[in-house]
Amino acid sequence: MMTTTLRPAEPLQQHPDGTRSRRYQVCVNSRPVGEIRLGTSPSLGASTARIEDLTIAESDRRRGRGTVAALAAEEVARGWGCRRIETVVPAPGDVALRLFAALGYTPRSRRMEKRLGTPPALPPGSRARPMTEAEFASWLARASERRTRMWAERGVPEETARAKVRDDHARLLPDGLASEGMLFSVLEHEGTGAGTLWLALGEAGAYVYDVEADAALRGRGHGRTLMLLAERQALEHGHRVLGLHVVAGNTPAERLYESLGYETTSHSLAKPLV
Repeated sequence: MMTTTLRPAEPLQQHPDGTRSRRYQVCVNSRPVGEIRLGTSPSLGASTARIEDLTIAESDRRRGRGTVAALAAEEVARGWGCRRIETVVPAPGDVALRLFAALGYTPRSRRMEKRLGTPPALPPGSRARPMTEAEFASWLARASERRTRMWAERGVPEETARAKVRDDHARLLPDGLASEGMLFSVLEHEGTGAGTLWLALGEAGAYVYDVEADAALRGRGHGRTLMLLAERQALEHGHRVLGLHVVAGNTPAERLYESLGYETTSHSLAKPLV
């Protein structure tokens, strides 16, 4: 009878940001066949565990070793007091996606990227301008509530979700509208505000943190125009790669990004630990 177990490969690591992690050997009858690394989430706190890496030797694959290792990691996470576990699967990751789906993990979001070419033109009547301080304050309040609601709808306790959003904004926007590497724009169409864009400019490329078409003007193509604006701004600042995350189940956004040529680079999955 073959028995798959986890054997600690290092002491429990306590990190300066408050997270913990530990590497384990995946063993079959005490024979190492792979490794798994389990940690806690730096953004969602100690209540959320993360499978940060899971590898099984080629000769031992397709025998259920990974499934048992993931289940064993869930038991460790419960022992840590975690109520939720998540993982990220690089695309295409078909085998890993099937494994985690069979264990009850559901899609949370996916990261997408696009390699940029020629700066696209904005539609006639559309123009962009920098966001004002007053507009930024209003946008920040709306965005905070929207992101808090998004996390809460995906099983994160509201208090935890609110704290995550607050901490994210404090980390990313230490100087508010003037934070280094951040561009905030208002899209206008024929003189009327049609949406907002938050674009980050980093060493690895540009990243769309938030895009929002005005609720009263949705369905008129302004979301697409905002994404074209993001491409223009990224290229103007010397970036050839533009990334974003799209929440699972947001079908209109997924279709928009795919139609614009974005490709999935990784999938984020999560599961409640009950």
